[in-house]
Amino acid sequence: MLEGKSILITGGTGSFGKKFVETILTEHPGVKRLVIYSRDELKQFEMSQKFSPSQYPQLRYFIGDVRDGERFKRACEGIDIIVHAAALKQVPAAEYNPMECIKTNILGAENVINAALDCGVTDVVALSTDKAAAPINLYGATKLASDKLFVAANNMKGSRDVKFSVVRYGNVIGSRGSVIPFFLNKRTEGVLPITHPDMTRFNISLEDGVSLVMYALKNHWGGEIFVPKIPSYRITDVATAISPDAQQEIVGIRPGEKMHEEMITETDSYNTIELDHYYVITPAIPVWTEEDFMKAFNGRKVEQGFKYNSGTNEDFMTVEDLREQIQKHVDPTFSV
Repeated sequence: MLEGKSILITGGTGSFGKKFVETILTEHPGVKRLVIYSRDELKQFEMSQKFSPSQYPQLRYFIGDVRDGERFKRACEGIDIIVHAAALKQVPAAEYNPMECIKTNILGAENVINAALDCGVTDVVALSTDKAAAPINLYGATKLASDKLFVAANNMKGSRDVKFSVVRYGNVIGSRGSVIPFFLNKRTEGVLPITHPDMTRFNISLEDGVSLVMYALKNHWGGEIFVPKIPSYRITDVATAISPDAQQEIVGIRPGEKMHEEMITETDSYNTIELDHYYVITPAIPVWTEEDFMKAFNGRKVEQGFKYNSGTNEDFMTVEDLREQIQKHVDPTFSV
């Protein structure tokens, strides 16, 4: 599917971007061009030490910000596929600097859509977050708005051969700024701060996040929000897995945090199809029929009132599961 294609990834120097690039170069070496679009020249330089254009002639490093529509449009010349991973995602920073978050996450999304429509792009997949489902913080609200923009873009494509879809998933294990690397750094102090003993989160690896994007690129019809079936974990179990002897100090929920995360709300259930490994939230304004989609993918409608919540999830990771995942995906030298 990707052979001979030109691909651009925004936020290409982030955790997801690096894993996506590694996957493409390893599993799809026949791509024509792979453009890494990001705003940080140092991160691009550091990434080029591992993925050098001299070793991988299909690679291009393109400095730019998704806020800059003209620059992004220039980067999209000759591009077939866009994977949109650029975002401001730190919840406290977004609350303190709201317009900066809006400019990147909402206006940047609109720039991606306009460039795709103007440059002959055929496939766009945008990354979302569980915080976009019934959001209570600005980051989640901007990603919900972004999701709506990408879904609605399918209504304005006219005769263009382009599809826009979204993938939504939970916390990536070991990603920058997340709880696991934070606890790993704090465990030598003997005290780990716990926001609330009942708090839960979804968990996904970078590899599985990339696999979800690849699945969406291969199978999307346009307008879907793809949601993977993934396990949850309890914050207290993460602390126990990393440092069983450390004191767990309850510090309270931070502003903008939920006790449990959702990826599919009860209202979404009216437009949700279940597949073997994924859920698919279909567009509210149909561009194809759910019946045809279910027939093509052997899907089935979820029950009305269904919701996909990290606290009521049927699949929970154990302390031992978490230790194995930390060693596999975060720190190979990790031990208790």
